[in-house]
Amino acid sequence: MDSGKLRRLLILLHLFAASFMAPAFGLVAITGGLYLVGGGEKVEKTKIALPAGATLDFKSANLDADVRALLKQSNIDVDFGYIKNRGTRLETRPTSRTYVTIAQTPNGLSANVNKPNLQKAMMEIHKGHGPKILRAYHKLVALALFLVIFGGFMVGILAKAYRKKTIAALTLGTLFYVVLIMFG
Repeated sequence: MDSGKLRRLLILLHLFAASFMAPAFGLVAITGGLYLVGGGEKVEKTKIALPAGATLDFKSANLDADVRALLKQSNIDVDFGYIKNRGTRLETRPTSRTYVTIAQTPNGLSANVNKPNLQKAMMEIHKGHGPKILRAYHKLVALALFLVIFGGFMVGILAKAYRKKTIAALTLGTLFYVVLIMFG
């Protein structure tokens, strides 16, 4: 395949992949930018009245079922996909929608229902705390981003008119990034 045909194919693949990823990167840009400027992420926490003497074995092989049973006993209807266990604190996931935290304290179990506002929910997706299927999609997007960057670089290198400009831009961008990391 000659370099002109390869370049056109890379441009087509680059445009398709970039368009496919646009919604995910739009979310990342908006939530990341709002976070950096001190946006309004909020979580409304409501204490759960647990049954007297309620216990959980945080090391149980049946922890998921035990948590579901405890929530049912407490009349809490929260749908969750999995549990993040931090030893003495559990968090139902995803945290991009209403979730529950349960902590083992010296006085027994303590639990809250947590309702994130839209901005907090979107930031949780940004951080990978959304549904498992969305996390798998974000892994695909990360791979596609690498390919878009590499493909864009190759398009610039294959076009004689853009070769020096591409190399100069890559060199400048790399130096700028390294300086920000080292001295920022």
